[in-house]
Amino acid sequence: MTARLLTGRIVAVLVLLGALVAACSSAKAQSEHPAGPGDDNAPANQAGAASGSAGSGPSGSAGPGPSGSAGTRPGPGLPGMPPLLDPHDVYAADRPGALAEQVRNDPARIYVPNLGSDTVSVIDPATFKVIQTVKVGGGPQHVVPAWDLRTLWVNDNTGNALVPIDPATGTFGKPVPVDDPYNLYFTPDGKYAMVMSEARHKIVFRDPHTMAIVRELTVNCSGVNHADFSPDGRYFIATCEFSGDLIKVDVARQEVIGQLHLTGDHAMPQDVKIAPDGNTWYVADMHTSGVWIVDGDRFTVRSFLATGAGAHGLYVSRDSKYLYIANRGEGSVSLLDFATGKLAAKWHIPGGGSPDMGGVSADGTVLWLSGRYNGEVYALSTADGHLLARIKVGTQPHGLCIWPQPGRYSLGHTGILR
Repeated sequence: MTARLLTGRIVAVLVLLGALVAACSSAKAQSEHPAGPGDDNAPANQAGAASGSAGSGPSGSAGPGPSGSAGTRPGPGLPGMPPLLDPHDVYAADRPGALAEQVRNDPARIYVPNLGSDTVSVIDPATFKVIQTVKVGGGPQHVVPAWDLRTLWVNDNTGNALVPIDPATGTFGKPVPVDDPYNLYFTPDGKYAMVMSEARHKIVFRDPHTMAIVRELTVNCSGVNHADFSPDGRYFIATCEFSGDLIKVDVARQEVIGQLHLTGDHAMPQDVKIAPDGNTWYVADMHTSGVWIVDGDRFTVRSFLATGAGAHGLYVSRDSKYLYIANRGEGSVSLLDFATGKLAAKWHIPGGGSPDMGGVSADGTVLWLSGRYNGEVYALSTADGHLLARIKVGTQPHGLCIWPQPGRYSLGHTGILR
């Protein structure tokens, strides 16, 4: 055997030994970090996650980006967008009782779309009673306030229509043909409606009054359905439930400028909400059972916070102090303290339930949530979470809308007002 051949074999053995040591170290690290709740395979701790209560859960990493144009810096507001009342609190216009002039005389109602019954239940919040049940075309998903607050739109998903409700009278109008309206948003300047066409892999920009198509944006992800907007209104972040992605879209250009894949065992991002200070975004994940904490400007994941099984809907308290997180899979609501970034409490619905989507009453005292798989609506006291009422409605109630709500204009969903 020549010296050169012997040396080559020694080097090969050393390389193999090094690889085996690295693999054993990796396996040991994996075993020391068990899977987070709701996630069978993902390591519990993300490298570089924040200390404290955040950071326990599946890891997050970039998919196709965040690089290049995905990173943005706060700037002057989108032209035509009403300026924030407080640059340090995007929800400053949503204080208890701060109703816009045009909605002050609208009757207080809870509009509940029943996906499985093809109906909308109308609840009087003063009596906790259903006072009307209205048949709609097919598969109503959400009831959405228009930008100008003068129409509530029923997203008749499989019926391929938006059904208008006059909030001043509660009258249901003639359906407007719209293809695949799973969810509905409005650009902060009020120029466009944005139909989240989940099945078509599109965000369709439309005239906000006639719903005529202006532009169709095809997205490279599956299940695009929920969104929220930056404080300056120049971009929004949308969730793609079935592919486990987030996308960042430039509002003025109507173009995707970044895509971020949430790693873990089948991440399923749902609702998304920005913190009052505009620096942090929270993304509910139904499968990993918590919220991803995201830097929207840099478009990166900071950490993950476990909240409860089936984390789904996200709603901000009227004083901008707490984020209510509906844990649909376990019948609970977690409270996140914006000041500390930690969980402050968890409220369990007596006897269980499936809290999904909803919102906070105009006076801030009641959290209303649909019970998706129980055919009911929950009214919870925001003082301590105790159950005020459990109201039977139709089958699979989904994105209910409380009306009226404080705020000057609507960005959509069940009521993102600013």
